[in-house]
Amino acid sequence: MDLENRLYFRQWLAGRDFARRDPIGGQMANYVYAVGDSVTKDVVLVDPCYAIDELLALTQKDGMNVRGALATHYHPDHVGGDMFGHSLQGVRELLTKCPCKVHVQRDEVPWVKHVTGCGDSDLATHSSGDIVLVGQIPITLIHTPGHTPGSQCFLVQNRLVAGDTLFLQGCGRTDFPGGDPRQLYLSLTQKLAHVPDDAVLYPGHAYDPRGQQALGITRRENAVFKPKSEAEWLAMFG
Repeated sequence: MDLENRLYFRQWLAGRDFARRDPIGGQMANYVYAVGDSVTKDVVLVDPCYAIDELLALTQKDGMNVRGALATHYHPDHVGGDMFGHSLQGVRELLTKCPCKVHVQRDEVPWVKHVTGCGDSDLATHSSGDIVLVGQIPITLIHTPGHTPGSQCFLVQNRLVAGDTLFLQGCGRTDFPGGDPRQLYLSLTQKLAHVPDDAVLYPGHAYDPRGQQALGITRRENAVFKPKSEAEWLAMFG
């Protein structure tokens, strides 16, 4: 089997596919992704949050076994922790049910530890360009700072799981702790420049009724790609 045929890829929306009774999950409209190998039955969860038991049940229903988690960034609606006085389930609860590693960019480690309570032994730290192998499926990690210092995107079989770095319309905010508008501009225009237009963009939130679309369409239609220079971009979005 070629890799495309053995790829297991699922996009689940909080408030619709899981965490239906969680008002915060429904309001935040987070996507959680499952990426794995349909032959070996190994899978990793991208940004597991809100309802860990339900996410595990979804993977188990498909006969898959969770072997790890990938964190796009440290915000509690993606990895769990305290948000506005509400305690959200996330990677810490996942680790108690299925011992594994949480894969994070090196610059994001102190932030993830602070928010989730995870320790060094819970985390697998990475640099940009590292590959996480799930079964025989390679997932390339791309460091895209700006929304947070260690934000990262995942490229797998021409699918770009972008977290809050890039949405179908708009991009992640830079006014939260660790945000940097110049770094986000460089991430969008340089770090992601090598990802082809025919790659399919999968965002971290359902801010658009379409769950995904070709990256080339996003580059043509998304306002964050309209400025012609860094100075113009910062004037508009910084």
